[in-house]
Amino acid sequence: MSYTRSALLLGYGYVAKATAPLLAKAGFSLAGTTRSGEKAEQMQADGIAPLVNPDAEALRAAMMAATHILVSVPPGPEGDPVLAMAGQPDLPRLEWLGYLSTTGVYGDAGGGRVDETTPPAPADERSRRRLAAERGWQALSDRTRIFRLSGIYGPGRSALDRLKDGKARRIIKPGQVFSRIHVDDIAATLMASIARPDVPGPFNLADAAPRPQADVVAYAAGLLGIEPPPEEDFATAEMSPMMRSFYASSRRVSGEATRKALGVELEYPSYREGLSAIYAAST
Repeated sequence: MSYTRSALLLGYGYVAKATAPLLAKAGFSLAGTTRSGEKAEQMQADGIAPLVNPDAEALRAAMMAATHILVSVPPGPEGDPVLAMAGQPDLPRLEWLGYLSTTGVYGDAGGGRVDETTPPAPADERSRRRLAAERGWQALSDRTRIFRLSGIYGPGRSALDRLKDGKARRIIKPGQVFSRIHVDDIAATLMASIARPDVPGPFNLADAAPRPQADVVAYAAGLLGIEPPPEEDFATAEMSPMMRSFYASSRRVSGEATRKALGVELEYPSYREGLSAIYAAST
């Protein structure tokens, strides 16, 4: 029996919004969940049927009707909220389920390389919740595919925007590097996985240029023709506990195996191409 392909977006955040037009272009009917009435109006304008604060019965019904599910709802202190509400529904039409996780599950590599074969070793509570959520979604279906995302950036969410808002900082911690990925490359990789549902993953999404965040801010400042913010020593810089926690782990994330397995070529292989494109589109 053949079905019309229908994609359910569990959460309509930055990545889901970038992926939705590609799904629509591929012929999917789209529905999505949200807790915001304002976002529901945006979803309708984007051609997505909104499910606003669905109860357990409505959530399970939407999941059972979908051929493809993209999960971008983060876990909370009590675990994954979608799994807690939906339980273990039978998903008779499911062909693919993508769960958006984080490379934080690899923990601290001391600036060393991690790849898709590296065993997870989360070092903080947020990452431990992510790993538990990964396993919960994998237990739900053998069609679940795990996508471990590096730092996400793109239009409206980049070092360029932070500089314009006066919020960019150049924190210096020797040996510290971050990996990142442009939102459009995430969306393209998700579509490549949908086209190759036989490839099991897990998948790492990271560009080929892990660098200190201070370097990225300096490059963005050069594009804007302004002086970068002054360097601040990590040891003495004033930061919130949340911000400081981001510097607790350092790793160079490789997504080479993911790109090879799915036949993906990054449109933005480093932050330089990504930020330059964002800047060009805004001028």
